[in-house]
This record gives sequence, structure tokens and C-alpha cells, in this order.
Amino acid sequence: MTPHQLLEHDDSGQPWPEQIEAAAFGGLADAYQAALAVRALRVARGEQPRGFKIGFTNRTLWERYKVYAPIWGTVWDTTLTFCNGSGELDLACTCQPRIEPELVFGIKARPKNDADLDDLYAAIGWVATGFEIVQSHRPGWKFTAPETVADAGLHARLLVGPRVPLDEISSSAQELSALLARVDVSLQKIGAQVDQGVGCNVLDSPLKALLHFIKELRQCPGAPDLEAGDIVTTGTWTDAWPVLPGQRWSAEFGPPLRPLQVDFR
Repeated sequence: MTPHQLLEHDDSGQPWPEQIEAAAFGGLADAYQAALAVRALRVARGEQPRGFKIGFTNRTLWERYKVYAPIWGTVWDTTLTFCNGSGELDLACTCQPRIEPELVFGIKARPKNDADLDDLYAAIGWVATGFEIVQSHRPGWKFTAPETVADAGLHARLLVGPRVPLDEISSSAQELSALLARVDVSLQKIGAQVDQGVGCNVLDSPLKALLHFIKELRQCPGAPDLEAGDIVTTGTWTDAWPVLPGQRWSAEFGPPLRPLQVDFR
């Protein structure tokens, strides 16, 4: 599929043709170049990148989806919504949408080259809980790793809850990494628990997932760097669950993280 065709399917919410061959996008390197070409098309028509999503950081899901390493995609001004703890998201023109509870970082400064966890900590301004709405244009959520990359990293929507200044919950990278690793979450639909997870599912800690992402991003030819003002959502703590208009979902994170609720329309 061409970049224009990929963008047309993303805009319409229509699945890809079933006859696409598994090797249509080549390897991951070729798939990222296809995704960057789509990114250029979206910028050219006026959309503004707001940051990144990281996918498949939860190792417990690798065997289920047959994707065995993290991927990333772009978050846009047209796909990003902030709220004070309760928000709404429109599922129109999404394809097989699913919900994921995640930890979101707000970047206040470009991380230095060869950044370690301490350097990364110094570059973060705030943290927030979030709902990433992922999608797949492959029928039945059956795909290869390159297809997930070419398919915009499976990103459809992102709802970000209250932003908490970093210094309100930790004083060092080591403290933050350990804190986020042990926090748990209960994912609920209409008040009933559907799934539960813990921060260490995400590459041992969302902060470590962010560091992994930066290294991968900087190794991708033509990819933009992480900059001040970007947001990064770091991957799901639970499995991804199908959602429909009219549903209400919530995530109860352990302290000091904030709960989050979303209504779908």
C-alpha cells in the first residue's frame, strides 16, 4: 500500500484489503519509512504532531499478538484530548478500536544525546494517566510487526488526564522508576473490572520504556527527535479491550497516580 492509501484508510476507518501480502511492507525499517511518509502527508495538510505513542512495551502481550518488541507512532493535535479526570472521545472513523490504560509523560526539554535515566528524568515536566485508543486496519487484529508500524503504530486517539508536576511525586529517576513499576491499575467497564495490570509490565517501568523509545527513535533514519512540549504515552498496563460508542470506561490507578474515566460516542 502507498502512503496515500494508508492515510485514506486511517481517515475513513475502513479496513485494509484482505489480500495484502504479509510481506507487503518489508521489514521494520521499510515500515517506518512508510509511516514517516504518511506523517509528512498529514503535516502537509495542516495536522500538527504532538508527540508519540509507544506500543508493545507490555511483554505479557507479545506472544498473544505475535509482536516481540516495542514500536512507536505519532500522536497528533487531531487525535489528542486533555481532560481533568473525565473526558469524552469520538470513535467515528476508527477501525476495531480498543482501550489501553497507560502512563503519559510531558517533555519539558530535549533529552541530551546518549541520555541515561537521570538525564531523562531532568527532561520530564509532568506525568499523567491516559487512555490510548488503538486500532487495527487488519481484520481480526491479526498483523505482522511491520504492519503495526505502517498502520500508524495502531494509534487512533489519546485521552490524557490531569497533569501532575514530576517533583510532586518523586525526587530522582530511581525513585520514579521504582514507584511507577509497582503502581497497579484496575480497568473497568461500566463499573465492573475487566482487567488489571501493574507498571512493571511496561518494560519493567514506564520510565525505562521511555528511555528505550528515545534510543530507537534516534536510530530511525528521517525520524524527528523528541522535543520540549511533546507528550509520550508509554504502552498499556493491561491487554487492549474492544470499545463501542455509548460505553463508559475507567481506570483506577494506585497512588500517587490519578484515576481516569472516558465516555465513548
